[in-house]
Amino acid sequence: MGILSRYIFRQTAGVLLLVTLSLTGMVWIGVALRQLEVLTSQGQNIGRFLLITLLALPTMMTLIAPIALLLASIHVLHKLSGDSELIVMTAGGMPAWALLKPLATLALLVALAVGLVNHVVGPWSQVKLRDMANEIRTDLMSFVLQPWRFTTPEEKLTLHIRDRSPTGELLGLMMHDARDATQVVTYLADRGLIIKQGTQAYLRMDKGHILRKVPDQPAPQIITFDSHIVDLNQLEQRVEQAPVARPRERPTYELWTLDPTDPKEAPQAKKALGELHERLVSPLYALVFVLVVVAHMGQAQTVRQNHTQAGIGAFGLAIGARVAGIAAGNAVTGKGNAVPYVYLIPAVAILLALFAIYWHAYPRAPSRLQRGLIAFNAALKERISGLFTRAPLPAGRSG
Repeated sequence: MGILSRYIFRQTAGVLLLVTLSLTGMVWIGVALRQLEVLTSQGQNIGRFLLITLLALPTMMTLIAPIALLLASIHVLHKLSGDSELIVMTAGGMPAWALLKPLATLALLVALAVGLVNHVVGPWSQVKLRDMANEIRTDLMSFVLQPWRFTTPEEKLTLHIRDRSPTGELLGLMMHDARDATQVVTYLADRGLIIKQGTQAYLRMDKGHILRKVPDQPAPQIITFDSHIVDLNQLEQRVEQAPVARPRERPTYELWTLDPTDPKEAPQAKKALGELHERLVSPLYALVFVLVVVAHMGQAQTVRQNHTQAGIGAFGLAIGARVAGIAAGNAVTGKGNAVPYVYLIPAVAILLALFAIYWHAYPRAPSRLQRGLIAFNAALKERISGLFTRAPLPAGRSG
C-alpha cells in the first residue's frame, strides 16, 4: 500500500472508529432504556443490568459497522474534495481505482468482523441472554417475590404468595398465566419450592389445584394434584418437551443442517432459512457501500455543491440497496423461493458500481451527447430563471 493509500486508510479508519463508537453508544442507550425495568422492578444489580445491555449489542453491530463505514467513506472523500486534494490527485493521473484500494481494505476488515459476529459472537450472546433471562425469572420468584404483593415478571403472567418460610418455601402460591390465548391457566398451591439443576430451574408445587379456562367451554377445568412441577425456563406444563432454540441462538452449522420436515423444527424452518442467508450475505454490504461511494465520489469536482450532491446520492443508493436486501431476507421467511434475491441485490449493486468506477477511472472529455445535454440543461435553467426575473422599466417611468 503506497503513501497515498495509507493516508486515505488512516483518515477513513479514524472516522470509522469514531462513528462506530458514536452509533454504538446511541444504540446502547436505547437498549439500556428498554431494559431499565430489570434494574428497577425486578431487583437486579447494576452488574447484571450492564451485562444484559452489552450482550444485546453484537447483533446490532452487524448493521452499525457497515453503516459507519459508509458514513466514514463519504466524509473522507468529501473532505478530500473540499480541500482540493482530490483535484490534485486526479490532475496527477491518479485513477479512481487508487481510492478503492484503502477503502476496500477497510471494507474487508469490516466484513470479517461482521462475519465473526454473525457466526460466532452473535449466537453465543443470544444464548447467554436467554440463560440470563431464565436466571432473572428464577431469582424473581426466589428472592424478589414478596408476600401479599402481586408481581408480574412478564406480560400476562402474575405471581402472588401469602408468605415465605425460613427454608425458602413459597407458602400460599398463586400463579396466573394468560399468555396463551387458547387457554388461561391458574395454579394454586399450599407450598412451592424453586429447584435448580444446572442452567435449568423448576417450580415444584405441593397440594394444590390447576384451573384451566378454554374459550369454547363455559366452565373451567379443575385438576387436583399432590405434586406438580413447572419448567421456569419456558413456564410450560409439560417439562418433558425440550424447548426449541430460536434461529438467532443457533450456530450456523445447525441452521445449515436443519431438517424442515422435523415436526419440532417445522414451525421455525423458514425463519431459520432467512437467518442463515442473512448471516452469509450481510458481510457483502460493507463492500457494496464502499463501491457505491467510490463510484459516486471518486471523481474530482470543481464545484463543491456537485460533490455534496454526489455524497447524498451515494448514501441514498447504499441505504436503498441494504433496505432491499433486508426486505428480500424477510421474504425468505414467507417464501423459500425468494432466496436468490438475497444474493442478487448485492451482486447487482457491486457489478454496477464496478462498471461506474471503470467508466470514470480516468478523466474523460465529455462526449457529443454529454455536451449537448449540458448545453440543454444550462439553457433550460436560464429560461426558467428568466420567467421569474422582472424586466427593467423604460427610462423616465417609475413603477
